[in-house]
Amino acid sequence: MVERFVIGKIVNAHGIRGELKVLPETEDPNRFKKLKKVWIEKDSALKEYEYQSSRILDNVILLALKDVDTRDKALNLKGAYISVSREDAIKLPEGRYFIADLIGCTVYEHTGEILGKVKDVFETGSNDVYDVVNDEGKSILVPALEKVVKSIDVENRKIIVELLPGLKEIYYEN
Repeated sequence: MVERFVIGKIVNAHGIRGELKVLPETEDPNRFKKLKKVWIEKDSALKEYEYQSSRILDNVILLALKDVDTRDKALNLKGAYISVSREDAIKLPEGRYFIADLIGCTVYEHTGEILGKVKDVFETGSNDVYDVVNDEGKSILVPALEKVVKSIDVENRKIIVELLPGLKEIYYEN
């Protein structure tokens, strides 16, 4: 399973004291206020930083980290992704999963037939949609609805679905 989850991307520096302007990649931007430490990956190097403070300004987060105390240090991190470790991630309610844990899971029809692996998850607002790709590279879009998704086992990387009539034929033809 994934050890760290991306929660934002540094898009610029803010001010002269090293604040980072972060575009959040999480459902709840207020989660930044509960951080203790973060990981930043830049140029294939991963470094841990201690959280100092954050505030929301329009649609971005202004984030202050220990040891990032000048504009130059902040600008050096521009374009990097911020992640948190699994142990520091928010606790999800029963039946909810991190998208990173779903990617790569094998999807089985309830009859036992392998449909493919989850390549991506689209958040549509009303429900998520799993982009499942088979061995031939063909996609099927599976709505993440209770009547379709019968079980999810991220530990064993397995999802069982019962597709609605005609769904498989429509998408595998394209």
